[in-house]
Order: sequence, then structure tokens, then C-alpha cells
Amino acid sequence: MDREDEARSIRDSNSQPMTTNIEYGQIPTFTAIDLAPISSDPDEDWQHLVLEMFRPEQVETELPKPRLYLVASAFGEEFDPQFAPEPTSATDLPDIEELTFQFIHNVVEIWAGRRSASQVQSMCHHLIFAELLRKTGAQKIIGRIRKIRVTQPLDGVSESTVTIRYGDRLRVVAIRFEGLDQRWLCTALTLV
Repeated sequence: MDREDEARSIRDSNSQPMTTNIEYGQIPTFTAIDLAPISSDPDEDWQHLVLEMFRPEQVETELPKPRLYLVASAFGEEFDPQFAPEPTSATDLPDIEELTFQFIHNVVEIWAGRRSASQVQSMCHHLIFAELLRKTGAQKIIGRIRKIRVTQPLDGVSESTVTIRYGDRLRVVAIRFEGLDQRWLCTALTLV
């Protein structure tokens, strides 16, 4: 018997199904496997009686409402209580991130002398506006805004830091907005 006959006999012997049960006439075949979930119940795993003892307790925590900042920056001014500025919640005010970007863009151009300071007068406390007028045209070039970070430590208060590039030098501007009388009012503006 040569090699070809040997290979043919091995092939013929392998064509028979290899099962231990002789009654199988043919091996079952699967055409597709469906992996559909049996149930959509998230507690299905815990429905066994023994596992029920070990189910973790679900604690529902109610998020605390942010505290409204009630004392406005007065800069030493005294107001009649009926006419004092009223704090406003941030939920009743426009988006502070967009407003901060527009505000600092305008301020950088004011510092370079390319924009009138009166364009941001309604958004500034009068002492901050007076200081902004003093610094008009103090920068030789218009700075390039690199990064703005806005935080809200209390409801109705926003503190921002802005990184600005002036040529080869990086500088930072600190801004504070307070929600007063249904609008954001700039109460601090410092170029470091």
C-alpha cells in the first residue's frame, strides 16, 4: 500500500461523524446564534432568595440646591435697604461662559485702545469701569486669549481666570461676576 492509498483510507475514515452515540445519523449544525436578553429587569440577578439578603441598599440622595449669594459687593457704599442691589440666581441669568468670553474679548481690545470702554459699561460696577477707563490704551498690542476657566463657587457668583498672550509674555486676568438685579455685573477685573 503506497502513500496515496493510505491518505485516501484516512480521508474516508474521517468522513464518518465522530460521535460516541451510534444512533446519530448526522451532526447537528447551527446556522445562527441569537443573543437576545431574556429580561429587561435590572433586578433580575437579585431575585434568587439567597442573593436577596446581599442586595446593596439603594440610597437616594437629593442634590442640595446651591446657596444664593446674598451679600453683594458694595465697595464701601451704603444703600437704602429698599434700593439695595438684589442678588439673582444663576439659573435666572444668561450663560456665564459665553458672557465671560465676550466680556474679556472686549476688555482686551479696550486695553489696547481699539474699542470704546462704554461698550462694557452696563456690565461693570462703576468703580471697575472707572479703573477700566484709566487703563484704556495701556497695552501696545491686542492680546490673544488662550484659555478661559469659569467657576461658580456660589449660586449667583462666577469667578473666572483668563490666560492671555501678549507677544512672548503670558498674563492672567481674574474676573468676578455677581448676579445682581437680573444681570451679571463685573465686580472685579485684575490683570496680573
